[in-house]
Amino acid sequence: MRRRMYWLGLPLGVLVLTAVWADTRRRPELLELGPLDVTVEPGEELSGGNATVVEAGRNAFGRSPPNMARAKWPEFHLGKRVFDRDWSEPTHVAPQVGPLFSAVSCMTCHVKDGRGRPPETAAEEPVSLVFQLGAPGGRGPHPEYGKQLDPHRLGGGRGEGRVEVTFEEVDGEFATGESFTLLRPRYRFLDLSGGPLGPDVPFSARVAPANFGLGLLEAVPEETLLARADPDDRDGDGISGRANHVDDVTEGRKRMGRFGWKANQPTLSQQVAHALVVDMGLTSEVYPRAPEPGAAEAAAKPEVEPYDLERLVLYNRLLAAPKRRNWTDPTVLRGKGVFRALGCAACHVDQAMETGDVPGFPELSGQRIHPYSDLLLHDMGEGLADGRPDGEATGQEWRTPPLWGLGLQHTVNGHTRLLHDGRARNAEEAVLWHGGEAAPARERYTRLRREDRQALLAFLDSL
Repeated sequence: MRRRMYWLGLPLGVLVLTAVWADTRRRPELLELGPLDVTVEPGEELSGGNATVVEAGRNAFGRSPPNMARAKWPEFHLGKRVFDRDWSEPTHVAPQVGPLFSAVSCMTCHVKDGRGRPPETAAEEPVSLVFQLGAPGGRGPHPEYGKQLDPHRLGGGRGEGRVEVTFEEVDGEFATGESFTLLRPRYRFLDLSGGPLGPDVPFSARVAPANFGLGLLEAVPEETLLARADPDDRDGDGISGRANHVDDVTEGRKRMGRFGWKANQPTLSQQVAHALVVDMGLTSEVYPRAPEPGAAEAAAKPEVEPYDLERLVLYNRLLAAPKRRNWTDPTVLRGKGVFRALGCAACHVDQAMETGDVPGFPELSGQRIHPYSDLLLHDMGEGLADGRPDGEATGQEWRTPPLWGLGLQHTVNGHTRLLHDGRARNAEEAVLWHGGEAAPARERYTRLRREDRQALLAFLDSL
């Protein structure tokens, strides 16, 4: 409890020193976890099972799995070339990107197959941060700007607009008395070509996620994921994970989504094709028509040949998950126990999942993997809400992001920004932004002793 002293003026010029209590709230009691029964589990360091790559350098997110047959190497490297390709460069016919676009290549946003970040200053142009839009007050694309604001136009002309990103500080305090500061993003839409967005327009800032391990995530049987869903919280633990059911445009039916920040894509091929058309304006056999309002009807020939799309999907499917580091370190093991004690594992599942049979991909089949995610939607509270529904996901729901590779992000991408909009500057800030279903775990984290907070962060850094 803190006390401040004030001088109070009294009649007849008499001054009396009076104690005034400035804060009558008690600081939360420390959470004493005591001894934690945690052991090294066989194979827990192999994030992707036998498809785990032993790499801890700049290319840790861009390797093929070690159990991949040599015969697939040419296809994998051809897929890498499609991934790196600058689609604004003229082909034997014409440039294919755009005419409106956010990026000219996959690599523009997914540098080294890793995570994007927001601008560091208001003057910096967002590169790996895009802004998805909705219709005023409801669902569907924006009537003027479509699904996403495109800042670039083919030929260097003016795009649809630009966004200035700034941050305001939010202060907090741990139960130990140490202070912390979070960053809340603020966005200002400027130079909009078609006029203001309009009132009640939901928008969502999204940084590019990492690409590795996607084939393994797709290989987890749907029933395995649905077995963890508890939309009505029948067990009363406060965690209500649920699936997002979205359109499979190829099969023409609803399926469980598992890719994207809100699990809004059901398959890896649709995820890749959707990124091509929305981020770069590139049509394919999956999306033969551009998503902008007033776009021309589907062309007779897609801009991305089926062969290139197939190679690109194969490349993303086979990018390997990296091996953990320091998993036997006593501090890391303590952190694993803290992770469980706080309730983090209720969503970031630390139990191994087993992939099913993937025809044509034995390297992904039957693997025991540790992505640290249930791939389900969870209400994360108002602090992280974007107010933009996506499929069956509400404006406060987000898919649990996998944590594998977290400790290598700085090595690969040179930054540690996290969450859907990159507001968290590190793993601790990401924890402190958790709300909604995760609010109790976040509150318990703020009550930990400093040593246990450091142990948890050491564990996350080992992933």
